[in-house]
Amino acid sequence: MTIEQKIAGAVVTGIKELYGADVKPEQVQLQKTKKEFKGHLTLVVFPFLRLSKKSPEQTAQEIGDYLLKNEPAVAEFNVIKGFLNLTVACSCWIDLLNEIQSQPHYGIRPVSADAPLYMVEYSSPNTNKPLHLGHVRNNLLGYSLSKILEANGYKVVKTNIVNDRGIHICKSMLAWQKWGNGATPESTGKKGDHLIGDFYVLFSNKLKEETAALEAQGMSKEEAEAASPLMQEAREMLRKWEAGDQEVRALWKMMNDWVYAGFDETYKMMGVSFDKIYYESETYLVGKAKVLEGLEKGIFYRREDGSVWADLRGEGLDEKLLLRADGTSVYMTQDIGTAKLRFDDYPINKMIYVVGNEQNYHFQVLSILLDKLGFAFGKGLVHFSYGMVELPEGKMKSREGTVVDADDLMEEMINTAREISQELGKLDGLTKEEAEDIARMVGLGSLKYFILKVDPRKNMTFNPKESIDFNGNTGPFIQYTYARIRSVLRKAAEQGIALPDALPTNITISEKEEGLIQMLANFAAIVKEAGETYSPALIANYTYDLVKEYNQFYHDFSILHESDESLKLFRLVLSANVAKIVKEAMALLGIEVPERM
Repeated sequence: MTIEQKIAGAVVTGIKELYGADVKPEQVQLQKTKKEFKGHLTLVVFPFLRLSKKSPEQTAQEIGDYLLKNEPAVAEFNVIKGFLNLTVACSCWIDLLNEIQSQPHYGIRPVSADAPLYMVEYSSPNTNKPLHLGHVRNNLLGYSLSKILEANGYKVVKTNIVNDRGIHICKSMLAWQKWGNGATPESTGKKGDHLIGDFYVLFSNKLKEETAALEAQGMSKEEAEAASPLMQEAREMLRKWEAGDQEVRALWKMMNDWVYAGFDETYKMMGVSFDKIYYESETYLVGKAKVLEGLEKGIFYRREDGSVWADLRGEGLDEKLLLRADGTSVYMTQDIGTAKLRFDDYPINKMIYVVGNEQNYHFQVLSILLDKLGFAFGKGLVHFSYGMVELPEGKMKSREGTVVDADDLMEEMINTAREISQELGKLDGLTKEEAEDIARMVGLGSLKYFILKVDPRKNMTFNPKESIDFNGNTGPFIQYTYARIRSVLRKAAEQGIALPDALPTNITISEKEEGLIQMLANFAAIVKEAGETYSPALIANYTYDLVKEYNQFYHDFSILHESDESLKLFRLVLSANVAKIVKEAMALLGIEVPERM
């Protein structure tokens, strides 16, 4: 039971005794006391005036007197107008720290056998190019959200849908066929996804040359693209793929396998993973069958050219294409098929799609279409819509001047972390392997923290240099503080100091220390709120506030040189629990913390 719950219960009992009235615990409003007033918690007494039939000051005084006499958690109180400021007894803070100390994973709820199942979809790459900066934010948000939901006691299935078919894939395949000279990842020394991305760019450049020549003959841009021999060949390749042509399918499989090997390396470096991967090539036909079924039932309609549409004007939207005139699928068709397969595979209670805000309309439509097709989960799907992420101009190299490659970005972050850490002496005395591991942790921690501390719904600019700063609201600042605490605890162990399982409650501690315990206790509520609002940013910013508060404490108070043995033990236990919560919180963001630095 928290201190707030204890005091709220005492207020309920007190109001019954003082005024003969029943109130529920949720009607008792306790908030953190403002800094300018003395106390830890403030009770708002205005809701009880109709019961006391007295002034706010008199009511607050009577409730305060009652609590002081009957609730050991309240040490003293003061009244400011209609607010009752309560000072919590020192022993309560020690009790609370002991409770946090007794739980190795304080604030994390275990997953029970009958817990609801949440499926979180993220990443969704195309197999014609490497992952880029946009994918980085997507993957980090999806993975962190999955960890946070798990910490709230839900079963979580992390899933990915790979867009592995379509005209864009055929463009890379055709370019490799025409100009690849049998190039492979082994023969070129390139990751497979980068190699295929190069052929996609090559196709685009060759197409530009062709269309420019046709436009010079008087054609419009659209006419030139339609007449382009290259585009005609790409469309023919797609038709052959859809018809199951063995040669085209073999080429497609070989090139996709190269890309998947490349993706796996990127995902591993990024520290994200999936429980189940779906492929558009396996889901689009299922979606097509559901659309044709909807057509038979009169849910959808066919136009004269043979294309199939959904009329959503009754829902305040427009008409939505589901199958093209030539019978080929669109993304919406694939998403319907993927949703069906997922719900066949798992007893999903909630489906969450982590997709950028440019797809808001798409998911609004998908929800309606799934509902119309009779899927019970249609209305309840969640589109976790996040903002775009960009780099400041000229900060880092990018492909074609616009797309920032995820592998390049991570490598650059690790290199920068290594340089800055060396300059600051953070790697002194470490082996080469230890130094490299810390450079990796700090580089990737900087990237992840900088992206995840921002409200996911907002657009953001990622500034690499700003993110690798050992001061301020950054990953390295938090990582360094954790390493500092671990160093203090190692020194204590070297001096033969063993931390007790529980501290005696008769220790007198400072307001700063009480505030730190209160912040530690808040972790459970933060995890719960982050799960309810789908916001890793809450975890990130809580961790920064906790670390900032601890650093002030570390600066102002002696730990190992404290002469009072009971106080020394208390401060070591407090420090150990700050480190424990920091490590737990950073793990929810997918960030590692180094033991030494």
